[in-house]
Amino acid sequence: MNSDNGKPGIDFPGLGVGLAIMRDDKILLYKRVKPPEAGHWNIVGGKVDHMEPAEQAARREAVEETGLEIGAIEFVAMTEQIIAADRQHWLSLLYVTRDFTGEPSLTEPDKLSDFGWFALDALPEPLSAFTREIARHLT
Repeated sequence: MNSDNGKPGIDFPGLGVGLAIMRDDKILLYKRVKPPEAGHWNIVGGKVDHMEPAEQAARREAVEETGLEIGAIEFVAMTEQIIAADRQHWLSLLYVTRDFTGEPSLTEPDKLSDFGWFALDALPEPLSAFTREIARHLT
């Protein structure tokens, strides 16, 4: 995309993906460094690139952010988040997986500062809007 056309989520609604990675009834969350929702705990995810299938984008983002190899994923819901504090607007396709190999790590310390496995009934705060939305579907 030509940068003169603006940035997704900022200059026009962006298309994103989120992937809830589950193990032993716990969800893997990372703490965001940058907007939207800097300082919030979030599922892995990011924007869908032009001509990239959303499911592939979810896998790509998960590998980039966690180092995990992702197997089968399942569509959960679509969400629209207008994050007024950051002036960002996203439509996101949310997925879940329990099929992965490896152990998560902090592979993008410029974007994410911490991570952990959390029980759905004991999620950390502050929690991102995307994570709140998918958690409603997982409990």
